[in-house]
Amino acid sequence: MLIKRKSIEKEESSRPAAAKAADKPARKPKYAPVTLSEFDGVRYLHFGTEWVQGAMRLRKPNWPELEYAQQMMAWMLWLDQPRRIAQLGLGTAALTKFCHATFPQAQVTAVELNPSVIAICESMFKLPPNDDRLQVLEMDALDFVNDQANADTLDALQVDLYDATARGPVLDTPAFYQACNACLTDDGVMTVNLFGDHPSYARNIKAIKFAFAQVICLPQVHDGNVVAIAFKRPRRIDPDALKARAAQIVADTRLPAKSWVKDIAAAN
Repeated sequence: MLIKRKSIEKEESSRPAAAKAADKPARKPKYAPVTLSEFDGVRYLHFGTEWVQGAMRLRKPNWPELEYAQQMMAWMLWLDQPRRIAQLGLGTAALTKFCHATFPQAQVTAVELNPSVIAICESMFKLPPNDDRLQVLEMDALDFVNDQANADTLDALQVDLYDATARGPVLDTPAFYQACNACLTDDGVMTVNLFGDHPSYARNIKAIKFAFAQVICLPQVHDGNVVAIAFKRPRRIDPDALKARAAQIVADTRLPAKSWVKDIAAAN
């Protein structure tokens, strides 16, 4: 099974706005078709190709099924009581649902450009309706991070922005990652899903390191996914403290946090 993550709107989000005649209405963005498959109790999301864009185990709809998605929660090693969490790129809403269920004290926001993805998450991936703690926004992720109303408000930011063609993240400039940094509180942490087997990887890592004080990359999983952990301020890597926190995460959520600590220790 191919697990080559990418989100949805590369061509439309990264393409410069075309000059429009004054008498012509703005064109609506075109998206790849949203398609589904199921195998062995797991439902998968695709964008008209064999590439897997997300997954949900039918008997555990709030569980992040894919290993890279579990790694995207590695910010929990440093943040045990986040107040506001945001997800850029909805996918199957795996991370959004998990955060909403796991952190009842937190405000959870998901940003998704493609309305069809939002609709399919509601109908086929058990995304709950918006409430006083959950907000799913149909908008461009770049507009979200550049909105001054979001400055210094996020404790955790999860970035998973790809398209159907698996060519690397849609938004990958230093300016974009600087805007992500600006959204975080002083102790904020960002996780990003990157594609280690693609030339975009080095470009993204360079841009993230330009924008953030400290960056740690977990080992590659699936067929190329690499999760980068970026800190707004430098963090001391204390193995004993991380091991203790990981044990608590495992007890509370069953996420494989102990393996994250081993991988972080190996990377430092």
